[in-house]
Amino acid sequence: MPLLGRRLTNRLRSIMLKRDLFHLLRGDAMRIPFNKPFIVGKELYYMAQAVTLGNVAADGHFTKACSRLMEERFGIRKVLLVPSGTAALELAALLCELQPGDEVILPSYTFVSTASAFVRVGARPVFVDIRPDTLNLDETKIEAAITERTRVIVPVHYAGVACDMDRIMDIARRHNLLVVEDAAQGVNAFYKGRALGSIGHLGCYSFHETKNYICGEGGALCINDERFIERAEILRDKGTNRQKFFRGEVDKYTWVDVGSSYVMAEILAAFLYGQLEHLDDILARRREIYEYYATHLRPLEEAGHLRLPRIPPECQSNYHLFFILAPDKPTRDALLTHLKSEGIHAVFHYVPLHTSPMGRTFGYGEGDLPVTEDLAGRLLRLPLFYELVPTMQQHTISAIYDFRVP
Repeated sequence: MPLLGRRLTNRLRSIMLKRDLFHLLRGDAMRIPFNKPFIVGKELYYMAQAVTLGNVAADGHFTKACSRLMEERFGIRKVLLVPSGTAALELAALLCELQPGDEVILPSYTFVSTASAFVRVGARPVFVDIRPDTLNLDETKIEAAITERTRVIVPVHYAGVACDMDRIMDIARRHNLLVVEDAAQGVNAFYKGRALGSIGHLGCYSFHETKNYICGEGGALCINDERFIERAEILRDKGTNRQKFFRGEVDKYTWVDVGSSYVMAEILAAFLYGQLEHLDDILARRREIYEYYATHLRPLEEAGHLRLPRIPPECQSNYHLFFILAPDKPTRDALLTHLKSEGIHAVFHYVPLHTSPMGRTFGYGEGDLPVTEDLAGRLLRLPLFYELVPTMQQHTISAIYDFRVP
């Protein structure tokens, strides 16, 4: 790294360390955020380099480098960087060429973008309950939800733990359905040795600041079926064949389809590349944090006070998040309040989509998905980020042990 870039990075790290030390000395050490963005390598230097190279808009050196790295590392045929995980899902929905009234099977326990991307193109979400162990789409309930209008299955890999993709892909083949993996939480996680996002016809990643690998906002569309590649490039680039022009395949580019601007800014791709260079380092650190929680909270699980996450043997997690399941919703809510009083920002997760105002417009309501509703009401996520230090974890764990049910 050039001296200037090294000095800039070291200076920023020094400022961050001094800031944290200041809070420690001042007595604010136990103000523990749920998440905290981080710098692990050359992110800032690469951003400066992008400016020096004269391209901070889109599809420059770092965009190509990020795509190539993920294609090679994860075995994906084509990776296109986009502005967000939501944009990746919207592109995937467009590529599925759904018609109004077509149905898409997905879990209700997911972020709104999983459903809204398909609703935007006129499809109807068909919500299926989740597994009690992994909180993933229950593959045993999918076929019962298939009708003559079903076109797509959208497995969501919750917490970086894979759905049963063998079963899901088999169902899709037998019913001639497309599979779009929502792997927003699953970058650098694997199922039977295959990267999440590389198994379905299409996959979607997120690089939002709350994810394992970040660039503020950002995402990627993973294309594993080559029939989608050409149209994906066109839709992503305002509906033009400009990528063909850049490759010298046409002498000029023009408007050929109805697309939009689904490109990631090059300056964000530069930051992202600095993170992707440290895929293994970041994974190792998150695993260390995850296992510390699991080891020290296991006695509470053995005593029947809570339940810890499950990772099936065929799944290699990326340790995206660590959650506990309380015995019931009132206990969960009281524990959240207790942790907040201790300066710990723990949070619950999704409000099931089928119970939302929009979900009700599709005919759903409370009681329709009992496993989803039960687990959503009992789940609590603990702070987990790259720079989470042992004293913070110890304080969080001690606060959980100190909690008494009202």
